[in-house]
Amino acid sequence: MLSRTADNLYWIARYMERAETVARLLEVGARIALLPSAKGYRSDWDSLLRASGNASGYAQKYGEPDQKSIEDYLFFDRDNPNSVANCITSARENGRIVRTALTTQVWDALNTAFQELRRIETARKRQELSQLTDWVMKQTAMVRGAIDATLLRDAGYNFLNIGYYLERGDSTARLMDVKYYVLLPRADFVGSGLDNDQWMMLLRALGSHRAFRWAYGGDLTASKIAHFLILNPQCPRALITCVAGMANHLGRLAKLYDTETPAQAAVRALLAELEGQSTEKIFDEGLHEFLTRFVRQAAGLGAVIHDSYLSGDMAL
Repeated sequence: MLSRTADNLYWIARYMERAETVARLLEVGARIALLPSAKGYRSDWDSLLRASGNASGYAQKYGEPDQKSIEDYLFFDRDNPNSVANCITSARENGRIVRTALTTQVWDALNTAFQELRRIETARKRQELSQLTDWVMKQTAMVRGAIDATLLRDAGYNFLNIGYYLERGDSTARLMDVKYYVLLPRADFVGSGLDNDQWMMLLRALGSHRAFRWAYGGDLTASKIAHFLILNPQCPRALITCVAGMANHLGRLAKLYDTETPAQAAVRALLAELEGQSTEKIFDEGLHEFLTRFVRQAAGLGAVIHDSYLSGDMAL
C-alpha cells in the first residue's frame, strides 16, 4: 500500500467522524438552549463555535453569533472546511480516489451520503435541525458499519480505524469542554440542577445516556460522568478507549510491517498517562485545562502518525 492511499483511507474516517461530531455539537446546542435555566457566561451557540475550533472563521464571515447563522455555518457553509457538508464531500472524494481499496458496500454508503446531502442542500430551508443531525448520525453509522462488516482486516482497515479513533477522542474532549467550561456560568453552579441538566444533555447528545445508567446507576454527578467519558474503557467514546484503539491498530501496523515508528511510542505514552489518571487528579488540574491539553496531545499524535506513515509516496 502506498502512503498516499493510507492517507486517503485515514481521512475518510476522520472526515466522517468529524461530520458526526459537528452534528452532535449542534444537537448539544439545541438541547441546552431549550433548558429553562440560566445560561453560561458566553451564549450557548458561541460556545459551540469555540469548541469546534470554528469561531474565528465564523466571526470573519458573520460577525456576532446567532443561532440560525451558526447552524448554517456548521452544517452547510462551504466556506467552513469543517462543516458537515464539506466533511461528507471530502470523505466521498477521498473514497473516490481509493475506490479500488474499498468494498462495494463501503463505497455505496459514502456515495449515498453524498448524493443525499446534495438533495438536502437544495431543500435546506425545509429541514429541521433535529432532522439534519439525525440524518448525519445515520449516514456515518452506515459507513462505519459497512467498513466493519465487509473490509479485509489489512493495513487499510487499520488506517481507517486509526482515523476514527483519533477524531473521536478529539471530539469527545471538545464536546465535554462545551459543557463544563463554556456553558456553566459560575463554579458555585457545580452540582446544581443546571449542572446536572447540562450533563444529561451532553450524555444524550453523545448517545451515551443509557450506557451511563447501566454503568453507574441513577447517580448523576460530574465526577462519574467525567470518569465515564474519560477513563472508563467500557465507554466507546471515552478518551481512554479511543487512545487504546489507536494503540491497538498502530501495534497491528508495526507487526504487519515488522517495524516500529515514533507513532507507536507516542500512542503508548499517551495511553500510559491516561491509565495513570483519576477523576480527582483531573479535577485538581481543572477539567477545562485537562481537556485542552488532551486536544493538543491528540493533534501532536496525529502529526506523528502523519510523519510516520502518511507523508510522501513511499510504499508501506
